[in-house]
Amino acid sequence: MSDRKIALVTGTSSGIGLHTAVGLAREGFHVVATMRDPGRADRLRAEAADQGVDLTIRQLDVTDRDGARARVDEVTADLGPIALLVNNVGQAILGTLEQVDDDALQLQLEVNFLGAAALTRHVLPSMRKSGGGRIVSVSSEGGAVGQPFLDGYIAAKFALEGLMQSLAPVAARFGIAVSVVEPAAVSTNFVDNVDNRAFPGPDDPYRGLAEKYLQSAVDNLTRAQPVQEAAAVVIEAATTATPRFRWQTSQAAAASVGRSLADLDGSAVVDAMSTWLD
Repeated sequence: MSDRKIALVTGTSSGIGLHTAVGLAREGFHVVATMRDPGRADRLRAEAADQGVDLTIRQLDVTDRDGARARVDEVTADLGPIALLVNNVGQAILGTLEQVDDDALQLQLEVNFLGAAALTRHVLPSMRKSGGGRIVSVSSEGGAVGQPFLDGYIAAKFALEGLMQSLAPVAARFGIAVSVVEPAAVSTNFVDNVDNRAFPGPDDPYRGLAEKYLQSAVDNLTRAQPVQEAAAVVIEAATTATPRFRWQTSQAAAASVGRSLADLDGSAVVDAMSTWLD
């Protein structure tokens, strides 16, 4: 059993998850860094070595319900109760609704919403019995603001935030703080990993709009936040003495989310997103 608090972080092979896992280890957590394919852990190991910290690396696919539950049970039995869960793993399929079939929509829900929901459910009993804990879910500005041609991804992030916001006041009665973190554009390989299966073909009436959206997205990435800065906000949300529900990682994210939350009739957001198609 570990004498340090146990943190389980998903999606740690790269990006925000990698730097969050290393940063939490520097904060004194015994970090269980999970990923679907542990064969991709070389960058994580190198960063941990460079920072002088140790991590426990384990395989975990959030879409494998039985496997995820078994991993939580294993970690709890070997190391002790999980004090912090960081739901970080995420993946996007590019396409508007006519192109995004049911299988693609289901995959978006599995990776970005249902997997996080299941893991959270698994850790709640031990947190409740221990008298407290933290659950931090990495969402996106897209958890509050729609974006064209990311229909399934945005829908899953909206669902994630709705679930966590509903859970937060109940969990708080047991000393468990629930938070979401909302990055805007971040310098990661997230875009490189976008699934293009539903991208409109050359003769599709949506093709021109999709290409304009992609160009806008690429232009936006030139102003992307360094990944270490975004991870630092996740770590702050996980460790602060004054937890809150919603965290943005940059001024750009705060402006985008704030506009949406104040936009009672929705027209400001729709108008703003329309410019991505011009």
